[in-house]
Amino acid sequence: MSERSTFIIVREDESLDPTTLLLDALKIGRSPTSDLLLNHPTVSRLHAGIKEIAGRFYLFNLSSSNSTTLNGRVVAVEQAESLASGDQVRIGPFFLHVNRHDQALEITVTLQIGLRIGEAEAREGPRVSGLAAVATAAPQSSDVADALDLFWGKRTREKAGRKTPLHPRQPPRLGKARFNWTPTRDLVRPWPFQVFTWSLVAVGLLSVAAAIWYTSAYSPAPVSGSHQRSSLTLTPAIAKRANSGSCTSCHALSAGMETRCASCHTTDAFVGTVTRPHTVAGIGCVDCHAEHRGKDFRPLYAALDSCSSCHNNQNRKTYNGKAVGRPHGGTFGYPVVNGEWKWKGLDADELAERPQIAEQRRPDDTERQWRSKQFHALHIYRVKATGGITGVEASAESPGMDKVMSCSSCHQFLQPDVDREFPRQTCAECHTGLVDSSNRTLVAADSPNCISCHVQHIKDKRHWNPKLLVDWVQSTAGGK
Repeated sequence: MSERSTFIIVREDESLDPTTLLLDALKIGRSPTSDLLLNHPTVSRLHAGIKEIAGRFYLFNLSSSNSTTLNGRVVAVEQAESLASGDQVRIGPFFLHVNRHDQALEITVTLQIGLRIGEAEAREGPRVSGLAAVATAAPQSSDVADALDLFWGKRTREKAGRKTPLHPRQPPRLGKARFNWTPTRDLVRPWPFQVFTWSLVAVGLLSVAAAIWYTSAYSPAPVSGSHQRSSLTLTPAIAKRANSGSCTSCHALSAGMETRCASCHTTDAFVGTVTRPHTVAGIGCVDCHAEHRGKDFRPLYAALDSCSSCHNNQNRKTYNGKAVGRPHGGTFGYPVVNGEWKWKGLDADELAERPQIAEQRRPDDTERQWRSKQFHALHIYRVKATGGITGVEASAESPGMDKVMSCSSCHQFLQPDVDREFPRQTCAECHTGLVDSSNRTLVAADSPNCISCHVQHIKDKRHWNPKLLVDWVQSTAGGK
């Protein structure tokens, strides 16, 4: 076995510390098993080698597909070229600068990407080998054969026993390599342009159909006739504009439904306000005025029915920790218990809408007296005497006009005191409605109901139904 040679490798292309190798021969190439690894597509797996023969180092070109140059001159395949200090070997984009230090050979590796073979020599001129002036004897052919056998023999031993992928002896194992194979672009048939054209046509037709039938497609049932009309029918109007069956008037991404309802239903005669107890409980417009119940459905009547649907003893709903049962103890509600008023009275907003009541308060009135004044003023101010209620003439100058309620409509004056139990019996004479065959309470057009006392929209100029009030102007003008 020949003695090993010393090689000092300086990798300036990778900024590594110098490495000293003791080898029989230095293999150069792209293979990971190479002694000097030059990783680039233009470098062969075993590209070149350097072997010391008779005290001199010789360069061998082992690649027939990629060239190797020594000082700008192409080295023939499997031919030995003597190396001396100052020589420059070019392999792909790598430059190997050779220097001899006693018995060792120092190789400095640099990298120049984008430089083709011959350009560096044309730019810098051919470099002269340090042994150009000294005649050197060529190595013996037997030494060259031994060196080549050393380079190729080890590579052959590495490949021994490894099956070639071109002719496998058994199918590949299951996994991505077998089933997840995808062809390259040259084997894939591109989609015909007609596929995209007809896809666009189909999407366009579906969009047109959705725009025409979106109302029936997304609504569980038709909206009421009130929201389908193209013109306003109520006078005074309670909406800014007719809905004309539009979905986006209520369902919009820009604002919630409650905001959309309030913005449309705000006019000179109506403001869609919600009382404070309902606001605190989270009750809004759509909780009382339901929709999508059919064209003949009336949202107004739904709101009146919703009062009893929540305020009853069957459902026992709870809002903010407080149970909501049947009001007034099952009666129509005379709000005095054991001589104490349970009625909270009108709030500031409600009093602002009834200045004739607010003016009746005196500075020395107690809270009980003030609530009593409010309650009585609500019942005797222009309110018609309906049903079996005893009333008085609205005006002495206009006999025969509708009668209005007075103190005697509810109270029986017995000596020496006033009967305070009789008013509890007279509440149901007014605060009720007709009853149909299914025992469902209906709100008559000329009778009070829940919202006669518990007004939800306090700024509604129409909440006192004209059929429930006597027109003072008409009654006084009739005698003139």
